[in-house]
Amino acid sequence: MRHTDHLFTADTIGTYADAMQQGVDHLVRHVEHLQQPFSGVTPTASATKVGPVDLDRPLGDTAEALAELSELYLDDAVWFHDPRYAAHLNCPVVVPALLAEVFVSAVNSSLDTWDQSAGGTLIERKLIDWTVARVGFGPEGDGIFTSGGTQSNLQALLLARGQAFLEETDPTAPMAATLARMRIFATAESHFSVQKAANLLGLGAEAVVLVPTDPGHRMDPFALAEALDQTRRAGLLPMAVVATAGTTDLGAIDPIDRIADVCSAPAGVPGRGRQEGAVWLHVDAAYGGGLLASTRRRHLLTGIERADSVTIDYHKTWFQPVSASAIVVRDREALRHVTWHADYLNPRSAVLPNQVDKSMQTTRRFDALKLWMTLRTMGADAVGELFDRSIDLAQELFWTLHDDAGIGADFEVAMHPTLSTLVFRFRPSAVGEEAASRLNARIRQEVFAGGRAVVAGTTFHHGTWLKLTLLNPTATIEDLRAVLSLVHGIGHDLLDSATEEVA
Repeated sequence: MRHTDHLFTADTIGTYADAMQQGVDHLVRHVEHLQQPFSGVTPTASATKVGPVDLDRPLGDTAEALAELSELYLDDAVWFHDPRYAAHLNCPVVVPALLAEVFVSAVNSSLDTWDQSAGGTLIERKLIDWTVARVGFGPEGDGIFTSGGTQSNLQALLLARGQAFLEETDPTAPMAATLARMRIFATAESHFSVQKAANLLGLGAEAVVLVPTDPGHRMDPFALAEALDQTRRAGLLPMAVVATAGTTDLGAIDPIDRIADVCSAPAGVPGRGRQEGAVWLHVDAAYGGGLLASTRRRHLLTGIERADSVTIDYHKTWFQPVSASAIVVRDREALRHVTWHADYLNPRSAVLPNQVDKSMQTTRRFDALKLWMTLRTMGADAVGELFDRSIDLAQELFWTLHDDAGIGADFEVAMHPTLSTLVFRFRPSAVGEEAASRLNARIRQEVFAGGRAVVAGTTFHHGTWLKLTLLNPTATIEDLRAVLSLVHGIGHDLLDSATEEVA
């Protein structure tokens, strides 16, 4: 075979079709024989298989390459579609989106300029307009697809920083001096990308002011108002408030409407641009954004339409393959803070719709096509129902642990779930606080090493707890009871072993 025969062209379409069919058949056979979400392979064992591969000596055959792929990757992959995978914010994906991936990769459009994507540009813009309307923004809203929540949050705070510069009372001050005065307000429950963005934006992680939370681990609006007031009286510059619609661990949703009241309240600070004294409000709805498609729980996002910017991860609660995220803004003019013109790409004189004008990235995959095919095939209500079912399952599991006098007696639950995460721990009555933390850390390790289930761990009230993140609407309460039974059994085995060692 000539080297050019490996290129995707009109002349090699038969080769392409054959390779794709081999790949699909190989994947189907593999998935049909899966018995658990993970093999339990260790990094060392995996390295002994991957390390010896000589990349300078190609196999030269698709079948051989697929066989090697199974040995190095598929046999040890973590499978998110298994109902006993309940660790992180990873979801099984819908088939229409997988179909879209075929076209995304083969056509290989780059969504930065019109002359590289044409109709893809308009499909992405249509989806952004649709999302803007779902959020509740008006016709001035806009946005862009991104690689994920971390990038969306970074871009939102970059826009907020640009607005803060415009509203600074002393526009002649050196940039470094103004940056040193800027502050971002979030909670300890907010995503770590807030601190990461502060570093990348030249503010430093110490510029993030942690606002106290209420008993439900939601931002306290009264504490926010006090923090903003103290910041201003100290001669500092409130740059942005980050409210979270679905914290990573507890799924808590900050009271967005009341936070918006605080952010929009005049503070007697002269400004140029938006309302005097207003603070940029960003809502990180990377997790809870799926509620925008819910017919039963959309009200949990009340007030989100008052934000200046919103992060939504379609690859979490919209059941899309990674990556598919977006940032949307209430006023498209704010996107100018990320615009940069290059004569060879998007000159100022350009009249064509160039998405790079709104994006931090230049080359971007046509990830919007996955959501497009999903909506055109299934519809938004169906997607929302998938997320609602996952939340229903978390609620049912909570009451199972709460009411079950048998297995539930050895478990503690952190709090009633709002979304689809459940933080809990194995702690029989005789186990102390410090011992419980050590025990649950060991339990998680043992569960993962066995591969029959995958659960997450986190810190709650300074102790180590376990976490189930439920994003598989095909899972049943019996599947999850099996996971709990596994945790329960391993926990008692570890306790028995410790007792025997002491004896």
